[in-house]
Amino acid sequence: MGVYMGEDEVIKKNMALAQEKFYTVEYMEALSEDVRAELIDGRLFYMAAPTTEHQRLLSFLHGTFWNYIRERKGKCQVYPAPLAVYLNRDNYTYLEPDLTVVCDSDKMGEKGCYGAPDFIAEIVSPSTQSRDYLLKLNKYQNAGVREYWILDAEKNTIHVYDFEGEKKDTYGFEDTIKVGIFRELEVDFSEFVPNPPKEA
Repeated sequence: MGVYMGEDEVIKKNMALAQEKFYTVEYMEALSEDVRAELIDGRLFYMAAPTTEHQRLLSFLHGTFWNYIRERKGKCQVYPAPLAVYLNRDNYTYLEPDLTVVCDSDKMGEKGCYGAPDFIAEIVSPSTQSRDYLLKLNKYQNAGVREYWILDAEKNTIHVYDFEGEKKDTYGFEDTIKVGIFRELEVDFSEFVPNPPKEA
């Protein structure tokens, strides 16, 4: 289990880092295993603790993809965070998407995925909004990711970017969404119940 910081602490730390030097993948790999962070174009971003709601949504999404692939004996693999993604195979970007689907086994190595995954989903938190909506969106598209979802439970929105089809759609958590990279997979978000009631 990684050591996480609170949202306010992460925001302050990231603002301070913006004034500091650029970092490399080697620096990232030398960090303690307890530290969770990402590297985008040489800038280091520490990651705040995921909420219970975040983890429940990630589990729902991962289970839906995993069951679909397993039932069809597909060649793709789905990974929940943390999985290292060396997106551009360069020395300045190291990401850990919330959900990653890789269909080319040659891209997988002992440390993670080298190159663009086929599908990525990011679950938004207050400290990651600018990265998920701007920095990562551009990085994923330019690197060759086929499909990118941004899930924002607070705003009840799911943005689906089909980079191959050059389309963008926006849905709510009551909708059923077709997964572009798979012919028959649809995710029915009405089956995900946010903040389930506590047992008496």
